[in-house]
Amino acid sequence: METEDAESIAPGTCPRTDAMPMLGLGTWENEDAAQCAESVRTALETGYRHIDTAQAYGNEAAVGDGIAAADVDREDIFLATKIWISNLAHDDVLETARESLDRLGVDYLDLLYVHWPSRTYDAEETLAAFAELYDEGLIENVGVSNFEPEQLEVAVDVCDAPIFANQVEFHPLLPQEPIRETCDSLDVEVVGYSPLARGRIIDQPEIQSIAEKHDATEAQVSLAWAREKDVTAIPKATGADHITDNWESLTVDLDREDINTIDAVDEISRLVDPGFAPWN
Repeated sequence: METEDAESIAPGTCPRTDAMPMLGLGTWENEDAAQCAESVRTALETGYRHIDTAQAYGNEAAVGDGIAAADVDREDIFLATKIWISNLAHDDVLETARESLDRLGVDYLDLLYVHWPSRTYDAEETLAAFAELYDEGLIENVGVSNFEPEQLEVAVDVCDAPIFANQVEFHPLLPQEPIRETCDSLDVEVVGYSPLARGRIIDQPEIQSIAEKHDATEAQVSLAWAREKDVTAIPKATGADHITDNWESLTVDLDREDINTIDAVDEISRLVDPGFAPWN
């Protein structure tokens, strides 16, 4: 690295957008309970303050164990989970959100997402339930995930609580410009999952060159690029080495030439593409 190491990055120094730290720990496919809990504990004690999970990941209880084991106060952690597509009917949202709280072992969520606008999702009924949870103080923020611009516009219009964020796949091979433009116009934050394109960014010559220039890793360059795009990245990491490597991306400062070079990468690759996605 060209600057300080992870141990010298003080907890709480991660850039923030409103209440949300702009680098978080994703937990998708972190299914082994002991490993998941240890990953969360390690991340929090490294300095992370944003943890992302979902009902569909099957690891909310393990995430809660990791939070409980870490020497970090709950109020200092930005915790997000998501309601799965089979639970988006009004009453199911209310019931399963409380079940998520119980599994996580917390009294409130900092952010609760609609995981996908699919299956049992109905904009008015689903988001009315989210607004109720918001009014009750069980969630601090309402979010949506995998929403295309048109779904996001409807959500902002019908929800009685503010839509805080839209979580979408985001990385140098899928820069999501139309979605980012819509989010910006609606004052909605963008949270990017799979920000390392499941490792594919490592093979990009442009990113390799920039990583060498900054004495950084390709992952750190991609995360720094996301930060320059005002996107909150939540890379998955299980081992301490990867958790630390991602955290050290906070010390990488890209210049305009670097950003333009990454923006010019002409490969487009969507990695998460279920049949029920709104773009299919």
